Formats: sequence, structure tokens, C-alpha cells
Amino acid sequence: MVPSNVRQVRLRWSGEGLVFRGGPDGGPVATLDSDAKEGLSSTHYLLFALAGCMAIDVKMILEKSRVPIESLEVEAVGERAETAPRRFEKIQLTYEVRGPLEEHDKRLQHAIDLSRDKYCSVLHSLDPSIEIDIRVRRL
Repeated sequence: MVPSNVRQVRLRWSGEGLVFRGGPDGGPVATLDSDAKEGLSSTHYLLFALAGCMAIDVKMILEKSRVPIESLEVEAVGERAETAPRRFEKIQLTYEVRGPLEEHDKRLQHAIDLSRDKYCSVLHSLDPSIEIDIRVRRL
């Protein structure tokens, strides 16, 4: 049995190009494709994981704070270095939120700050030298 603090995935080459499929044992299957035709590329998955981690945190914190929201989207845009290893140097996250009243702006910002500073395990697993810019757009 795998301890609750351990995450494990298995990735298998599909036999074609740079396409791999995998996921957690017994869980959903994801497709990874370097060309981003059959699935997301690994760098897209990294941005997806970061946006997802922070969106989940913010949604949960807002729920606990009794701040109603109608919709929440997070766009992640990463700027990579020009030379190998072409790591991300900057990532911009834009929260697009509909529903909270203006009186809830401080709670919304507090939820984002908590995710960024304390809770998002994906963000805290990244190189701290990556510049992270977070914006909020009300819809």
C-alpha cells in the first residue's frame, strides 16, 4: 500500500513518435505528446498542474470563507528560456472570476495569497527563481 503522502504515476511509450500514455495505477489515463497533437506536452502539463493546484486551493478557501462564486478560470502562460534546458523563467497566472461581490475582494486576494504562499504544492515544487505574476480579472 502506498502511503498517503506519496504520489506515483507510470508512463509508457505508445510506440509512435514521442507519445506516451499513463497515470496512477488504476486511475485515469493521460496522453503526453511532445508535439501536443495527441495530448498535452510535458511543459503544458506543468502549467496545467500549477493552474489546477492553485484553482483548487482558491475554490476551497473561498468556500470555507463563504464567498459565493459563479465561475473560476485560471489561465497560465509560461515564458521559457531560449537555450537548453529551456526551463520556465516566468509564469503569469490570470484568475478570471465571476460571482464574488466587490466587498469580497479582500477575501479573494487572501485566498490567492494563501495558495501562493502556503498551500500550492505544485508551485512550491518549482524552482523559486521562476518569476510568478498573478492577476485577477473580474467577469
